[in-house]
Amino acid sequence: METVYFAGGCLWGVQAFIKTLPGVQFTEAGRANGASDTLDGDYDGYAECVKTGFDPAVVTIRELMGYFFEIIDPYSLNQQGQDVGEKYRTGVYSEKEEHLKEAKTFLRSRSDDEQIVVEVLPLTNYLSSAEEHQDRLARYPNDYCHIPEELLSKYR
Repeated sequence: METVYFAGGCLWGVQAFIKTLPGVQFTEAGRANGASDTLDGDYDGYAECVKTGFDPAVVTIRELMGYFFEIIDPYSLNQQGQDVGEKYRTGVYSEKEEHLKEAKTFLRSRSDDEQIVVEVLPLTNYLSSAEEHQDRLARYPNDYCHIPEELLSKYR
């Protein structure tokens, strides 16, 4: 199993979607690349993200990127749906250089790559979100989500 981190706006919908994908074995709501090691305090530069454990024999980073692009607006900087702010930026993070290379190759292969604002960076810090944020849409299906329901359930 390998791990990659996807930031696609509010993490509730991103987690609900990613956990339905082929080859995904676990997900966890969290924060990527913030400056602190605590959930308390002022905003510290993190991106809301979903830690994604996957089986590379079943699904590749390139395929995961394709799925990810179904639920994000890759041209929108620091905003997805009604969620606005730096913590809602889009990104792909990993501790594995090969994952970052594959993600960048996916972006470069697109004809619209010059307009895409999805960051692809090494993971420098990760914190698991509070329990109330884990699998939130499964517990509170009527909460706001920027991802349409038909996409959330597309791969179930």
